[in-house]
Amino acid sequence: MYTLLVVLFIVVCFFLIMVVLLQQGKGADVAAAFGGASSQASFGPRGTTTLMHKLTTASFVLFVALSIGLSVLTARRGRSVTSGIKGKAPASAPAQPAGQAPVQGTPQGSPQTPAPQQK
Repeated sequence: MYTLLVVLFIVVCFFLIMVVLLQQGKGADVAAAFGGASSQASFGPRGTTTLMHKLTTASFVLFVALSIGLSVLTARRGRSVTSGIKGKAPASAPAQPAGQAPVQGTPQGSPQTPAPQQK
């Protein structure tokens, strides 16, 4: 089910891209951007709704619905990225300060006790 929705989502994405790119402009050239448009309404001329406009609206609604549905399904799956890892990662040994060699006879991870000072 989830895989089918992801494939459908990808198809809708490509369809939406193609429909938007194939639409014709509404005559908003450079002159219209600087007030050169004659007596138009504030949002441009209102023409008839074309097939491309209806396809764009329908594909956008489908895109949003699939986006919300996939996000809900993904949240309900509850899988973690690390859930497939078996076992724990090995603990690393504490790092030695720069320029100091480990004390002979002491394992790398054990604490070092200073030698008593003589007076």
